[in-house]
Amino acid sequence: MKLKRLAQLMALMGVAAPIVAQAQAQAEASMQRVEITGSSIKRIAKEGALPVEIISRKQLEDQGIVTAEQLIATLNVNGNGSDNLASNADVTSGAQRGNNGASSANLRGQGADSTLVLLNGRRVATHGMKGSAVDLNSIPMAAVERVEVLKDGASAVYGTDAIGGVINFILRKNYKGLEAQAFTDVAEESGGEIGRATLTGGWGDLDTQGWNVLVTAAHSENKALRGDQRDFVNTFQPNRGVSVDTRGTPHANIFATTLGPSLLSRTGTGPTLPGGGVAYNGVSLLDLPGGAGCNSIDGMDVYDEKLWDTPSAGYGCAWDTGRAAVLQQPVKNTNALARATFNVGEHQLFAEAVGSRVEVAKRFSPNQVSPSASTFGPTSFYPSTGAAYDRVYNDLVKVFPGISANYGLPIAYRWRCMECGNREIETETKAGRVLVGADGPLTLFGKRYDYRVGLSRAFSESDSTLGTGFNYTKPLADALGTGIINPFLMAGETQSQAALDLIASTSAAGVVLYGGTSTMTQLDGAISGELFNLPAGPVLAAVGIDLRREEYKFNGDERSIADRRAILNAPFDDVNALEKVKRDIKAIYAEVLVPVTKDLELTFAIRRDDYTGFGTTTNPKVSFRYQPFASLMFRGSYNESFRAPSFNQLFNGITISPYAGKDLADPATCPGGKVDSTRPGCESVNPETLTGGRPELGPETAKQGSIGVVFEPTNFFSASADLWEIRKENTIDSFNLATMLENYEYFQSSFLRDSATGQLLGVDQRWLNTGERITRGVEVGARFNGKFSTGAVWSVGLDGSRLLEKKSRATTDAPFGESEVGRFLFTGDLGLKWKHSAYATYKYGNWSGMLQNIYRSGYDDQVLPGVASGRVTPSNYSSKVDDYSIFNLSVNYTGFQNLTLTAGVKNLLDEDPPFAITYDSNTGAGSSWEPRVADPRGRSFTLMANYKFF
Repeated sequence: MKLKRLAQLMALMGVAAPIVAQAQAQAEASMQRVEITGSSIKRIAKEGALPVEIISRKQLEDQGIVTAEQLIATLNVNGNGSDNLASNADVTSGAQRGNNGASSANLRGQGADSTLVLLNGRRVATHGMKGSAVDLNSIPMAAVERVEVLKDGASAVYGTDAIGGVINFILRKNYKGLEAQAFTDVAEESGGEIGRATLTGGWGDLDTQGWNVLVTAAHSENKALRGDQRDFVNTFQPNRGVSVDTRGTPHANIFATTLGPSLLSRTGTGPTLPGGGVAYNGVSLLDLPGGAGCNSIDGMDVYDEKLWDTPSAGYGCAWDTGRAAVLQQPVKNTNALARATFNVGEHQLFAEAVGSRVEVAKRFSPNQVSPSASTFGPTSFYPSTGAAYDRVYNDLVKVFPGISANYGLPIAYRWRCMECGNREIETETKAGRVLVGADGPLTLFGKRYDYRVGLSRAFSESDSTLGTGFNYTKPLADALGTGIINPFLMAGETQSQAALDLIASTSAAGVVLYGGTSTMTQLDGAISGELFNLPAGPVLAAVGIDLRREEYKFNGDERSIADRRAILNAPFDDVNALEKVKRDIKAIYAEVLVPVTKDLELTFAIRRDDYTGFGTTTNPKVSFRYQPFASLMFRGSYNESFRAPSFNQLFNGITISPYAGKDLADPATCPGGKVDSTRPGCESVNPETLTGGRPELGPETAKQGSIGVVFEPTNFFSASADLWEIRKENTIDSFNLATMLENYEYFQSSFLRDSATGQLLGVDQRWLNTGERITRGVEVGARFNGKFSTGAVWSVGLDGSRLLEKKSRATTDAPFGESEVGRFLFTGDLGLKWKHSAYATYKYGNWSGMLQNIYRSGYDDQVLPGVASGRVTPSNYSSKVDDYSIFNLSVNYTGFQNLTLTAGVKNLLDEDPPFAITYDSNTGAGSSWEPRVADPRGRSFTLMANYKFF
């Protein structure tokens, strides 16, 4: 009966517990007063009114989940943004810059910095590199007992960041014994292997001896998965509407430039064919009539000028950057936990230390070198004394006889320096937290209450170091100007040893790119208990304080001024260097639970935060729980939340970067800003973009509500549904150019122009408070379990999330844009219409197993300019990205003494990620697939062995 009753209580809470047999060990604990994530009032678990999903350690192990990132990817409530180590593995820009090595949660698609991550109910430091969100790699997953996911705003209890929800990683407590665990996850195809080894020891018993010491240590490694290890990575699929937009190729494209006279042009305007017409630029010898063909060089193919609506590129070649990127960044993670707990009378004292060291290597395509650009200049042009000069001249003049008089002028070009190696940025992050605290009973005014108090210091320190693929700019430019390095090698030809030595001499490997340190010191305390009795029951209350100091430091280039030689395309972000900035937060909060009737209870909460810099903010919350019958419960809440701007958003300097895409037209001369070469004024433009912080930023705010129902007519079936909506206001945004173009009339002041000619020079994309965002959805769940006559226990269930609305407006004056549900966005959160996780479990004797289905619906695909303008219609084009659905199978055996074995197959049917046009002007990960949705590893096999020594 206890087991049946517990299953009922968990269903009423909205708690996910697929394997009912796992609940037996929790039966006694659940009947005690405990603190559930989202509230400071201790209560019996069944009394909660908020949707909280609980994932046990056993469930994690059965699914082969050993990292927090893997866990987050399975949660339907988590969004699909650029928050994982696949989606930020390539060149990044704007808000994604500086995310090196970080992986974050993103509940309800509100963003990583609007999701609060807790460890044992208390805050940890945000990632040292950006200081805006917690790096999940720092969580000691080997010591996690369970994970509680609150699907509701919680600023009234926890303060900032809790707009999307709260994820609370609860560590083991009062563990006794010594156990070792080994885990491996090997993909059927090569690459992306995962392994972890852990050792956990616990001594003492709190209940009988009054003390317990817990120590865990773990080391895990995720091997790199490269783009060339998966055949679905192929950017050259013009028949499906995608082709790469880069003419930085291993066999260089030749350019006309205004930097100086060159072989292709004395004036900077490219040549025309006899009889006039298009002025060509970015010409490859391979693509000229009679040439060897772009695909004669590995990884190259024709630049599709029709898809990019750039007729002048008609004789250009491109190179597939996706094949060179890592689809999953390699990660080495070492973490440890030590916790000592003592009972002193009725009080419990504890001290805890958690530490981690994470090493991540970001690897992507070799640099493209552009002597045709101002970064290098004419001195780096290929000289007429170069060994390949005459071949280049002769091939060009056959097609463009008008350049015959330019013989002897140097060649301006764009080249992919394959000999420089793939670019690599290695990031090491050291993180930790030391916590001391106490909890127990307290007598005040003759009444008994519960208290808790804690003092903690947490930090996260990151450093990014350049590896291969980065070269000092001037030495490389000088080397190119010698003619020793040949950027026009044909198939089968190689650089001379002198050229290789010259390239190697310009390497900047080992230079520290930048680093950051985020530190938090916190003193918190709370008292909870019964105030008085009403006819329906006791009124419960809690009051608490939260005092924090947050500090942040960001180092740009740490080299001495005398040695700060420029490094090609190394994103030093010197302009964002901060010596040390800090702010103090003083908060007080209160929460009251009122039983109105036997069936209805109301909970009120309010919190007031006082921030150094922008003052105070007060956030209330009210929730209800109404249970007219034992089998039926209604629940709901309304709350207000806020997010304080990060230090980067406040204090970053201004970074100026050229816009490299071919899909932007000046909205002043081309309404809508869509490139269309057939319309005057709609030609492609490449303004500078300005990004950075604003010290005058205020917090963004949110109003949100939810209403739900839980139905359990029998002890073997339950179902739940929760409708929710979040309205964000004063959003802190750095808008992408597409949004600014669509709302040009509201952003005219952000388009910077020459005062005399009106020419578009730049676009200001710095952070600002403006606009509004509305997200609405419904979350559903169902459980069905039973027992066979043989004694075997089975269960089936489904958790689903339906996104009903996702829309935003850039400013409060602008209208809301079209719905973002089921539509491609470049770097924001993809609004997938439907997501679910379904499962079936079976347990008999020493055997148990689980079959799981993870499903993500498709969406409207990206459209390249040529397709959008109607200039080209690809033969096999589809405007939709297919659904993504995979099955995972695991089997668990406990028949050996002290040994538990778990084996599994992930992606049982070996489904590739669906094809998607995810090419973003040579920035952002993904190349014919979508890293925000799919796992690129394919079918893999897992094995976990857990041995208990005593």
